[in-house]
Amino acid sequence: MKEYFLPISMMGDARPASARSIAGGWCWFTHAERLTREGKAEVVEVSQIPADVLEKITAPRASIAGLDFDAPRLMGILNVTPDSFSDGGQFNAPQAARERIKVMIAEGAEIIDIGGESTRPGAEYVPVDEECARTVPVISAIREDIDVPISIDTRKAGVGRAALKAGASLINDVSAFTFEPELAAETKAANAPVCLMHAQGDPTTMQANPQYDDVLLDVFDFLEERIGYARSLGISAEQIIVDPGIGFGKTLDHNIALLKGISLFHGLGCPILLGVSRKKFIGTLGNAPLAEDRAPGSIAVAMASLTQGVQVLRVHDVAQTRQALSLWNASFFGMVN
Repeated sequence: MKEYFLPISMMGDARPASARSIAGGWCWFTHAERLTREGKAEVVEVSQIPADVLEKITAPRASIAGLDFDAPRLMGILNVTPDSFSDGGQFNAPQAARERIKVMIAEGAEIIDIGGESTRPGAEYVPVDEECARTVPVISAIREDIDVPISIDTRKAGVGRAALKAGASLINDVSAFTFEPELAAETKAANAPVCLMHAQGDPTTMQANPQYDDVLLDVFDFLEERIGYARSLGISAEQIIVDPGIGFGKTLDHNIALLKGISLFHGLGCPILLGVSRKKFIGTLGNAPLAEDRAPGSIAVAMASLTQGVQVLRVHDVAQTRQALSLWNASFFGMVN
């Protein structure tokens, strides 16, 4: 019977002697929920967690693409597409994209995620040549004089290869190397880090009728298997980020279950990326039909995730999120930045 351990995260300076840090970061825990597929959750002390699992939960995360994970990091979103659900068509031209990136960096973005294929529900496949034509000139333009880590949001080997050659720093694959396994080989060849995300189905059909036995455990098992696959090809576990894929083949209830239990994914031994910015479930719960009106809800979910130790927030509204993060730091830790 497989057991899963979800650290019950805490924050603050008054830590019991038995407390262990979560991923070497700002959260700590003394107890965890022990989960199985056969029975109810049980609260156990940290001393009852198997040593190998405890090591994955607690070990400080290595630097990836120049980012350290001892504090939350902001990933700014730049879609160079005509049809992305939130900002499609706004930054297609390299110069417009370049200027937008300068603004995001000034607002506090520490890494930029560039995508040339919309992965919104119902989105159609974009050919490799077209996706490259959208993304590569933008990356090249940025690299002329802007020194910032760049994530290429793609599931295609040809796009990943071209983007890395143009100066991208990290592969962000929404399919976790299942759509084109060749992308894993390109990632390894370039010695590049990767973000592996869970998605059930592809964008065209993923929201038709998603089903899980237990969404939290199913997503954990998928990401665990994908990490194992990447490692089997020679990609270092220390250079992998994981993303539970909120909104990718999930109902509202699935999304909420993942958010509620997101600290479980520390047991994979990798930094966790959360991408909830402006997504439909925020509009549903927050009564905001228009994507551009969902910043408050997006920020609320992002800040809640930080109390479970999530290290990377992928956001559209960089300035607003940075402001919230500054106040969050001050409120919990007395840190002013």
